[in-house]
Amino acid sequence: MKNALDTVLAYHQRTKHHFQHYAAGPGGLDWKNQPNPFRSFTGSPQLALPLLTAASYPAYADLYTPGKIAPQALTLNSIAALFELAFGLSAWKQYDDTRWALRCNPSSGNLHPTEAYLVSAGCEGIEDGVHHYVSRDHLLEQRCRFDTASNRSERILPPDSFLLGLSSIHWREAWKYGERAFRYCQHDVGHAIAAARYAAATLGWHVQVLSIWGDAEIGAILGVDRDQDFDAAEHESPDAILLVTASAPGCAAVEPDAATLVNAARRGQWQGHANVLAAHHSHQWPVIDEVALASAKPETLEAAWQAPGLPEPVTGGCGRTAVEIIRQRRSAQAFDGVSTLPAKAFYRMLDLTLPRQAVPPWDATAWAPRVHLLLFVHRVDDVAPGLYLLLRNEGIEAKLRAELNPEFEWLQTPGCPAHFSLFRLVAADAKNAARALSCHQDIAADGAFSVAMLAEYDTPLTATPWVYRQLFWEAGILGQVLYLEAEAAGVRGTGIGCYFDDAVHDLLGIKDAFIQSMYHFTVGTALEDTRLQTLPAYAHLVRGGV
Repeated sequence: MKNALDTVLAYHQRTKHHFQHYAAGPGGLDWKNQPNPFRSFTGSPQLALPLLTAASYPAYADLYTPGKIAPQALTLNSIAALFELAFGLSAWKQYDDTRWALRCNPSSGNLHPTEAYLVSAGCEGIEDGVHHYVSRDHLLEQRCRFDTASNRSERILPPDSFLLGLSSIHWREAWKYGERAFRYCQHDVGHAIAAARYAAATLGWHVQVLSIWGDAEIGAILGVDRDQDFDAAEHESPDAILLVTASAPGCAAVEPDAATLVNAARRGQWQGHANVLAAHHSHQWPVIDEVALASAKPETLEAAWQAPGLPEPVTGGCGRTAVEIIRQRRSAQAFDGVSTLPAKAFYRMLDLTLPRQAVPPWDATAWAPRVHLLLFVHRVDDVAPGLYLLLRNEGIEAKLRAELNPEFEWLQTPGCPAHFSLFRLVAADAKNAARALSCHQDIAADGAFSVAMLAEYDTPLTATPWVYRQLFWEAGILGQVLYLEAEAAGVRGTGIGCYFDDAVHDLLGIKDAFIQSMYHFTVGTALEDTRLQTLPAYAHLVRGGV
């Protein structure tokens, strides 16, 4: 019988794509049973949330200056704004009679396995309890009403705060991607964490992933462990819980007690039953349940990590508001293959992937960076085409130099900011390599540059298999940074989940599993599909805004 670590390692190896064959998938799509993109709970009381209006919003550039945006009061309106900007709809797309929604938080294949929950106590206009967010209708469904009468002697949450819970419905991704779907669900959790952090920053709020808490506590609080509320419906797996605090800059957030929240949830009144997303599952992927169980996170004590004191990020030229950038984020479907990217925009994108103190989205996480960027530079002004490596944690440099291909140059990139650990490995036309490694997709070669995200792998997983999920989260957060920064620079990004894992490692000369490729991404000038109509996100709702 395999232990948890062996199960996780075996899953990762089993779900790699290879030039000779792809990881196990459905082979074809069962369109008649495509999962409903919206989870809801029948019988739960609903609270319609106010929509954002054309009010004044902070500049996108201000998100990165600590203390620049004064914190707004914690109200129903401000909470509604956070959920709309983090998880709400950004538009509808239509082609002939087919219509689908886009959301502010990205998702592999636009399948959206991530569900969001609000845990509130003491917020005017919202009953104390656990609420599920329905993005289609921008409303909260109250899943649990806390027994406030018996909780008067204990504070459930710190003042001016609430919890934001995340869970995943693995079937949503597995329907299309088969066994590799668990990876993509974890990418999406990372995107969701970053989306929540950016949305909170527009309100002057802070977000912290409560990384000590275990999955059992999170599942009990969100109610996703209540089998009786799901019946035949697709279950949700607990992922993360975030503390959102509306307080003045510099005020330390007080972490709530998990046991107190679990007790409040167990004593509360639960309502509602989950909807069935697909009446028939044409394929079963038991390996996803196996790796989910093996990578379950217990309650842990983690050493605090302090981000280094870096200079202010490279300045950008974006004059748009944060709300505009968040709402206009899209995944490019194709690039023009000729446009170049200014070096300043390129360096700013890379600069914001480096963790800084009190700067989103990295101030939401408490672990040291373990993911580094292998860059295929195609068309960046004043940067020679080739293969580059950006190290986000300098402690790995010596080992990489010793382990990677000995013929690499390791040339410090001329003209890049002094605090970058950006090395040119090979000066060459890297377009064909980028295309081939990303499952022969032209989009990896036609942009200004593409990225393979390389995670420190075997060492962090040895004692803590659940870190496997965290590595994908970090990659997803990186993807969200690149998405928004691409929009701010007037170009567009796209996450790439299909790539040939070991072929990337072979390119670098990696002989073991100390580094693994976890996610690919590409940035360039997008070609618009003029056949598609773009429709307003919430035209189907008629109600006031904030």
